[in-house]
Amino acid sequence: MNYQNKSGFTLIEIMLVVIILGVLVAMIVPNLAGRGEQARLAAAKADIESNLSTALDLYEVDNGRYPTTDQGLMALIEKPSSASDSWNGAYLKRKKIPKDPWGRDYIYLSPGVHNIEEYDLFSYGQDGVESNDDIVNWDKEKINTQ
Repeated sequence: MNYQNKSGFTLIEIMLVVIILGVLVAMIVPNLAGRGEQARLAAAKADIESNLSTALDLYEVDNGRYPTTDQGLMALIEKPSSASDSWNGAYLKRKKIPKDPWGRDYIYLSPGVHNIEEYDLFSYGQDGVESNDDIVNWDKEKINTQ
């Protein structure tokens, strides 16, 4: 008998590799699911707590007050007609008001409902309506306990 040395994988070896890959995917995919939404939440928090609030604070230092609700965030990139001569904008580097990660405008109120001395700045989050998933610049815990 003449046996030739055949190279290749047997059906059992191929099935074993597929099963191992399936187990790895089953372990990894649940850990990655939802990370996109976490990233959007983190981006909105960064805009509200850092980027926009820093620009608003710089505006307040130059002008002695925050922009009014009517002036809105646009006052950070274009000088409002009622702004003082000490307006030193644009206060945002890109000279563009960012949208929240869901493509909607951030909501700005001054004076604020929750931050009476300053301003309220928030996003309605993924669902686009006022709910518990809103990203805000005030302490929700403090408001809920009063």
